[in-house]
Amino acid sequence: QVQLVESGGGLVQPGGSLRLSCAASGSIANIYSKAWYRQAPGKQRELVAIIGSNGITDYTDSVKGRFTISRNNTKNTVDLQMNMLEPEDTAVYYCRFVLGVIIVWGQGTQVTVSS
Repeated sequence: QVQLVESGGGLVQPGGSLRLSCAASGSIANIYSKAWYRQAPGKQRELVAIIGSNGITDYTDSVKGRFTISRNNTKNTVDLQMNMLEPEDTAVYYCRFVLGVIIVWGQGTQVTVSS
């Protein structure tokens, strides 16, 4: 069984940076995509960034130019570098792997942007 564990969340001031990491363990095969989602209080979970098996990336408009998704296929990890953070980025961040027809989620890590 595949498990995902996120790390790197925390409290940061507006304009600051954080780097989130997601590590997978278990039987990893046929990774179709790796992605980061977030869910703010009272809002629906939304896609933040995604990287496909071909390395192509995509981002939600609000984070373009500020966030960068990257992966390490050997270590089965996916990172999210977040720069120029804004209070609106405050949310629980989740990583998600799509393995063939199986979708696996991490437990989430809290990111709070506040002065």
